[in-house]
Amino acid sequence: MKEKTAAALAEELGERLKQARLNRDLTQSEVAALAGVARKTVLNAEKGKVQLDILIAILMALDLTEQLDLFLPKQPVSPLQLAKLQGKKRQRASGKRRKDSEDTPEW
Repeated sequence: MKEKTAAALAEELGERLKQARLNRDLTQSEVAALAGVARKTVLNAEKGKVQLDILIAILMALDLTEQLDLFLPKQPVSPLQLAKLQGKKRQRASGKRRKDSEDTPEW
């Protein structure tokens, strides 16, 4: 199976967006008004040419935001990334450093 290009995937998502709009019996102008964008912006989104924030606004207008979790589920932090983050924790500042021989006080 041949891998699709980014442009081909974007175009396919645009077609799905258009079908979702048609399934809800809405015009591009109606979706544009609900999303707070121009009709031409909806047209471009349906061609797969859209900014992420505008895509989300259109999905909100079509009541499809629950689909975002299926589209890109929340990613858990990997154990390797967690270890890297733990290593970067800030150490508590203390006074001057002591040498090993100075660890026990001389009373």
